[in-house]
Amino acid sequence: MVSVCSALSSISQHAEVLQPKKLPLQHCLGYYLAEDIHAPISLPPFRQSAMDGYAIKYGPSQSYELVGESKAGDFNEFDLIGNQAIRILTGARVPDLADTVVIQENIHRNGSEIRIQQMPRPFANVRSIGEQVREGELVAKKGTRIQALQLGFLAGFGLEEVLVINKPKIAVIVTGNELQGAGSPLRPGGVYETNGISIRAILAEQGYPIDSISYVKDEKAATARAIHKSLDADLVLISGGISVGDYDYVKAGLEVNTVQEIFYKVNQKPARPLWFGKKDKALVFALPGNPASLVTCLLVYILPTLRKITSGKGFELNLKHGILDGDLLNPQGKSLFLAAKEENGIVKIMDKQTCNSLGSFAEANALVYVDESISKIESGEPVSFFPINLG
Repeated sequence: MVSVCSALSSISQHAEVLQPKKLPLQHCLGYYLAEDIHAPISLPPFRQSAMDGYAIKYGPSQSYELVGESKAGDFNEFDLIGNQAIRILTGARVPDLADTVVIQENIHRNGSEIRIQQMPRPFANVRSIGEQVREGELVAKKGTRIQALQLGFLAGFGLEEVLVINKPKIAVIVTGNELQGAGSPLRPGGVYETNGISIRAILAEQGYPIDSISYVKDEKAATARAIHKSLDADLVLISGGISVGDYDYVKAGLEVNTVQEIFYKVNQKPARPLWFGKKDKALVFALPGNPASLVTCLLVYILPTLRKITSGKGFELNLKHGILDGDLLNPQGKSLFLAAKEENGIVKIMDKQTCNSLGSFAEANALVYVDESISKIESGEPVSFFPINLG
């Protein structure tokens, strides 16, 4: 049996970053960049009007003759002579011989003549080349997760595709004779299946779709076959069947398929019977079948693994600190993970912390972590937690 810190360290050592690939920019949402991106052009790429108005060469005159128009998308050059001006619209190119835009509200127009009623400062309302970003400037760092607004920003440089770290192929195996799908009355001895739904939802919420999910009875041969079929994936998640019951066949199935065991059992509560191993490229996690134990493992171990292999970033829990409301005892010397409510830095442990129910998780927004070395935290003392409202 290993400690939580040892388990995290072992997983991190074996979780290698996936290979990069080029993707069309519009398909890169949620991916991590595999290289720095430098601006291929300046933004704006030309001197641009910031307002609707009239472009002039700044001078002492108040009266100008209109000699043309420039709207967004035009590329007309105007040889402005003397007191000449052009009508210009927001986003349009400012002619080379103009340096100032007078907003239309400060103009009186009479046919092709305009009179400036309030003269702006020189160079007003003109966006200079590279005012936002200069060509060659670093605009996105390697390891950055591409969000929706950043996608639009990068599109402004005319990028067709970018190099991103691939997303993993994920296979899920859910074991158990007792499991039953929704839509029919619960049979005697049955339970409605939740683990497959929880895995799919939690991973999808973070941008990691599942490639395959299979449901397997508690049978030795069937379990071994399901594991064999899944090992072409980058990440294999097995729910249930990893404890020491008479019908727990996952460990035997892993051995038959020569999956290397890295560790088995973690000194934690809940989710003690966690198994981690590897075969070729596949990282394999055998997770407890109890729903709260499974969700704890997803939050503590699986999501950090996914972040590591798809971004190359450090493998850590990113703990925050709050003040505990109520006493917390840890007499068994195990690391604890407890569903909690955090508000304005005050953390209260949820009632009914049972490994076989998601009731406390459904209302929680934090997961408290108590290291195995800590036997008691009194009310009003600092406590470590990380947010679990993952959206």
